[in-house]
This record gives sequence, structure tokens and C-alpha cells, in this order.
Amino acid sequence: MPALNEISPNQLNRLIGTPNAPTLFDVRIDEDFELDPQLIPGAIRCAHTDLTSLQHQLDHRGASKAVIYCQRGRKISHGVAALLRQTGHQAEVLEGGQFAWRDAGLPMIDGLISLPRNASRATRWVTRHRPKIDRIACPWLIRRFIDAEAEFLFVPPQDVLLVAEKFNATPYDVAEVQFSHRGENCTFDTLLQDFDLKSDALTQMATVIRGADTNNHDLSPQSAGLLAFSTGLSRMFRDDIAQLDAGMLLYDALYRWARDAMDEGHDWPQSR
Repeated sequence: MPALNEISPNQLNRLIGTPNAPTLFDVRIDEDFELDPQLIPGAIRCAHTDLTSLQHQLDHRGASKAVIYCQRGRKISHGVAALLRQTGHQAEVLEGGQFAWRDAGLPMIDGLISLPRNASRATRWVTRHRPKIDRIACPWLIRRFIDAEAEFLFVPPQDVLLVAEKFNATPYDVAEVQFSHRGENCTFDTLLQDFDLKSDALTQMATVIRGADTNNHDLSPQSAGLLAFSTGLSRMFRDDIAQLDAGMLLYDALYRWARDAMDEGHDWPQSR
């Protein structure tokens, strides 16, 4: 059972990928990170001595709670959490730190991938305007598992690469870039592969999204429904950012279904 001001790996794992996830800080010293350069999904690397940066990140995000972890969840983690609590922030420590999370076989991402960032240190991405499936699913994945503050630009197709160059952004879901379709897979699959992000729920989601995005509904019975909802959303919004905001809820629901409710059916009529 976690000690006072601690959260267990399993408890934290239930929050990651949901809108209620805490702001997560990886405060391992550089030598420890270099030995195991993977991050818990959504974690922000920050020096344990840089309290100002930690506070700024929390205040900028309007975050209500932080979770801190170092290699073993001991002195560095507890020291940082205690300092944050002294400044009025809610802060817990991951019980057992990075080692406990890793040894439990919980999802991690490659911490060595370097991405363009804006002045606030958030990643910036650009793709074609008028999104339907992959171009909404990928932002959901990025914000829930890679960078909660990620910024997305939607522009005319012919301008994606030019905007990426001029505005320091990562292009996605267009031809001849790293994060795009590969063979039978869609861009959502590519992000999972390149960030080395693995979980049963995300694998199931990927199948549904791939079936909808490639019009191959034999892959999953849910793919046709996702296509219907996605095209419906695209007709409801002229503003792509407003559509993205609405689409986040759609993929939050799909994730919770894939994680918790795949075996659940409907019981009407009750006598059946």
C-alpha cells in the first residue's frame, strides 16, 4: 500500500490516458536517464533542482496535481514533492519510482525522440485541414500520452511542409514524412510504433482507427461506427480546432471502451 503522499504504479496507470491524468515529472538525474531513456507516458523531464521550472509548468497548465518520480522514488522524488507542496501545489511521489513502473510492465515511451517545440516548450504539429479520423486520433494520442500541451496546426494540404519548415512544427499524416501511413497501417499505428508505446487498449484502438481510416471495416465492427461519428463531426464544425476539441471526447470514450468495457453488451430486451 502506498505511503503518505505516494501513488502506486497501478493507480497512476489508471489515470494516464484520461483527462484526469496528473502532471507527471521525471526528475531522474541525467546519469540515471541515460541508463534507461524511456519515459512514463506524458512525463516531462525536469531537473530536480529547477523548482522554478516545475512551478511554471504546473501554473501554465492550470494543473491541480503533480506526480514526481526519480529512479527509485526516494529522496529526490520526495524532496521535490515536498518543495512543491510548500508552494501550495498538490504533489505526490510515484511509489518505487521508474524502476517500479518498468518492472510492472506498464506502458512507456521513447524519451530520446526530439520534436520541434514552441516558445512554451510544447510540441507543435501540422497537418492537412478538414480532419476526419487519423488527424483527430493522432492529436488525441499525443495529448494523452506524449505531450498534454501539444499544439496542432491545420492548413491546406499543399502548405503542410512549408508551414512545418517556417513555423518549426512536425508534419504528420501527409506523404513522405516520418509520422504517416506505412503500408497497411495508418498514422496512429506509426506513432505507437515510433514512440514504442504499447498497451492492450491502445492496440485495440489502433485496429478500430485503422479500419475506419483505411475504409477496411472488416478489421473491426467498431470501425464503421467510428467513421460515421468522425464524418458527422466534420460536418458539424467549420473550425478545425473546435472539431479537435469535440473529437477528444470521442477518443476518450473509445479508449475507456478499449480499456474497460469491451466485454460489455446491451441487455434490452431484459428477458433475452
